[in-house]
Amino acid sequence: MRIATRAGRTVLVSPDSAMAVDLAKASGRMFGPDPRQVYDAWGELVRWHRAVAIDFARDGERFEFDELEAPSPDPRQVFAIGVNYRDHADESGIAYPEQPTVFTKFLGSFAGPAGDLELAGETVDWEAELVVVIGKAARNVAVEAAWSHVAGLTVGQDFSERTIQLAVPVPQFSLGKSFTGFAPQGPWLVTPDEVPDPDRLPISCAVNGGTVQSSSTEHLIFPVPALIAHLSSVLELFPGDVIFTGTPSGVGGARTPQRFLKDGDVVETTVEGVGTLRQVCVRAK
Repeated sequence: MRIATRAGRTVLVSPDSAMAVDLAKASGRMFGPDPRQVYDAWGELVRWHRAVAIDFARDGERFEFDELEAPSPDPRQVFAIGVNYRDHADESGIAYPEQPTVFTKFLGSFAGPAGDLELAGETVDWEAELVVVIGKAARNVAVEAAWSHVAGLTVGQDFSERTIQLAVPVPQFSLGKSFTGFAPQGPWLVTPDEVPDPDRLPISCAVNGGTVQSSSTEHLIFPVPALIAHLSSVLELFPGDVIFTGTPSGVGGARTPQRFLKDGDVVETTVEGVGTLRQVCVRAK
């Protein structure tokens, strides 16, 4: 199953990603249109979807990529994980953490899969990420059971203004990563059963057509189940909660010389089997 958010309403997306059907209308208002209500009823939605046949050719309509919003646009909680790929830790000269490094991206930074990215400074960097959305409340969940609490996967960018993020004497990770538009996600949410192996997903980022990041989620230090187990040992995870799982090597700030985003740059972020984001960098107004 693939779902997306369009004009504030949850839609079902066809397997070929060409058509969308309004979920509330298709389900006789059993689900939606509000995305948070959809995640709160995720188990019932999955069972309903398995029992019905959606006729996208008859009931669907075409949509533009830039009409879509983040698949879970109003989560109760947002978690982001730092230094969670071995190759990124290596390029940053940081020892592999013994437990996940957690911060947040504020909700005002959320954006859809396509559009302009206002550059908040001279040191804006890219970070391709797999994003996980919770589908069932989780508290003290075992690693072995963690995937059963996941609604689905989407593509994310953890854009970062490095000067603010790494300010001294106290770094400002959450603030430096939460300018308007710094958390684009989408284009849709894909349930784990839609991908061959949710623990091994190729992930990449290109700037102006040139690949700057290329890796796989199999290189995560803390895979998705470990993240859910760790976070749920501290507090309850709620349906619709969003987890940015970390970025692989290739970020601009770790290059020699450093490279940061400029006006006119086009950033394309892909998780194979899930989708692609496309942001065009523009000068801040």
